[in-house]
Amino acid sequence: MSRLRISEIFYSLQGESRSVGFPTVFVRLTGCPLRCGYCDTAYAFKGGEWMALEEICDRVAAYHPRHVTVTGGEPLAQKQVLPLLTRLCDAGYEVSLETSGSIALDGVDDRVVTVMDIKTPGSGEMEKNRWGNLQQLSAKDQVKFVLCDRGDYDWARQQLREHELAERCEVLFSPVHGKLEPAELANWIVQDNLPVRFQLQLHKILWGNEAGR
Repeated sequence: MSRLRISEIFYSLQGESRSVGFPTVFVRLTGCPLRCGYCDTAYAFKGGEWMALEEICDRVAAYHPRHVTVTGGEPLAQKQVLPLLTRLCDAGYEVSLETSGSIALDGVDDRVVTVMDIKTPGSGEMEKNRWGNLQQLSAKDQVKFVLCDRGDYDWARQQLREHELAERCEVLFSPVHGKLEPAELANWIVQDNLPVRFQLQLHKILWGNEAGR
């Protein structure tokens, strides 16, 4: 029987990405090969419980959602996430996948909106970026830079230009909560007239450092 190790399944408001603010079911998978310095979900590195795909889908359906986000940890670290994504799409949900971009996107259902982090120098995991994943992205997908400081911003601006990211998909710039002042980042973006969407983590504004519930 196909199964996944699940950290939690809960219903809340989407705090990030293009669907920010929409009521969403979050399926958080356990485990991640990265250790970003600003990670706010380290509790998902281990533990959790094994659940069959059918059980996961039943739990999701109980909320009668329109939006479902599969996240982690790093969801692609568990191979059975691919059939889960397809089953959720088949059920008619608008499905998004939050991934670090450190694992190949091969096999992700074309209907899934991929929200891919690009790890900055300040994350401590820049060398884990899998740049080939950019070729898998289309206009429906999103690339996210979580920025610690001005150095991260300048580096992200360089990647934006070199990889022509804005021509490929939507690009999000977000400050690390409590580390980079949001207004400072907003001013940089406006001054440089960057083709990116400024983003704050809505759940942090509403609920602080809690998990978004």
